[in-house]
Amino acid sequence: MSVYYTLCFLAATAITIAFVNQYIMKIQTTIAITFGALIISILMLVLGKTTWPELQQHAVTTLETVDFGEFLLQGILGFLLFAGGLGINLPAMKSQKWEIFILVIFGVLISTAVVAVGLWLLAQVAGIPLSFVYCLLFGALISPTDPIAVLAIVKKLGAPEQIAIQIEGESLFNDGIGLVIFLTIFAVAFSGTEATFGSVVALFTHEAIGGIVFGAVLGLMAHLMISATDDGSMELLMTLCIPTAGFALANMLGVSGALAMVVTGIMIGNWTRYTGFSEQSEKYLDEFWHLLDEFLNALLFLLIGLAMLLVEFHWQAWVLVLGAVPLVLAGRFISVALPYVGFRRFRSYNKYSIRILTWGGLRGGLSLAMALSIPAGIKLGANAQIELRDVILMMTYAIVLFSIIVQGMTITPIINKAKAAEKAGFPID
Repeated sequence: MSVYYTLCFLAATAITIAFVNQYIMKIQTTIAITFGALIISILMLVLGKTTWPELQQHAVTTLETVDFGEFLLQGILGFLLFAGGLGINLPAMKSQKWEIFILVIFGVLISTAVVAVGLWLLAQVAGIPLSFVYCLLFGALISPTDPIAVLAIVKKLGAPEQIAIQIEGESLFNDGIGLVIFLTIFAVAFSGTEATFGSVVALFTHEAIGGIVFGAVLGLMAHLMISATDDGSMELLMTLCIPTAGFALANMLGVSGALAMVVTGIMIGNWTRYTGFSEQSEKYLDEFWHLLDEFLNALLFLLIGLAMLLVEFHWQAWVLVLGAVPLVLAGRFISVALPYVGFRRFRSYNKYSIRILTWGGLRGGLSLAMALSIPAGIKLGANAQIELRDVILMMTYAIVLFSIIVQGMTITPIINKAKAAEKAGFPID
């Protein structure tokens, strides 16, 4: 079956699960799709081990026709981040620019360090000889919050504006710094490259700063072109060129396409929306991109649930898997709580801010895509029974599922308490 046909049937499956969810589970759509795909994966694994052995292999072969990492990182990521950028309120974000900047830069670094040290100690206890550079690699890929998961779940729950802006802004931008850290450690771990301060700065400048500058130029070009026509259909079609050709060109230039899409989306949503679009296309801009965003999110979260079929499980690594979830949560809490010590010296915040930012720091497809990029064939242990890629994939998948299903389903009461505190006139610590 071709990749196109596979994606067609997967999309239909995701939409069917979403439809059934309206009448049975009635939970947030992306959570329902992930949960439904997880059940399908478990059923296929059980049937594959018992009565229908060829079913599991056929499912794995079908899923492998869709390269998850390439499909996300080189494909739909541009659409999802551009749609997220369109919905950002720039004046509100400016009011918390320093909080977002510190959480993006220092929060990821702190979390990466905490997770790496904790995983290394846990591996020693489990008797698995996991090199510290591999622990750092895992910390880098799992520390950035996933903008797709965050925007798909947390944003729709109506968190207080101050908290919503922080978590949305952080999630949209921190994948850039997280990817730079991951690529640097990846080069040291697998290419023998020596990480120097100069090389890290050069990589960050090229990837992150280059992506922001490219996004600004792309946004300006799009603004001028959209402003030059009054054809509503043409204006909407031009926005489609941004996450397609624009995203592809950014990746070809070696700059961060993710950051470019966020910057361009913010420009189109906060500037072109009011001065460049005709009355007709301005009316349909949000509806058009909301529909496209919902469709691609449904497909992505289905693939996250089905990714279980691609993970090779090893019983020797279960200690690491069970310990990884609380370890990553601890890293997230520390990376949020420490900056807030400084934040509170200059401004008052909702007393539930740290709890929401910690529990709402969801992980998703981006972490899985990075984990899947780790090369196979690197053995661990005296008997070389476990592969590094399998161990990292097991931990990443467990954290992503816990994040989307458990954290996504239980964050609502915390957000409701935060909203109630503001309404009661007690919004601060």
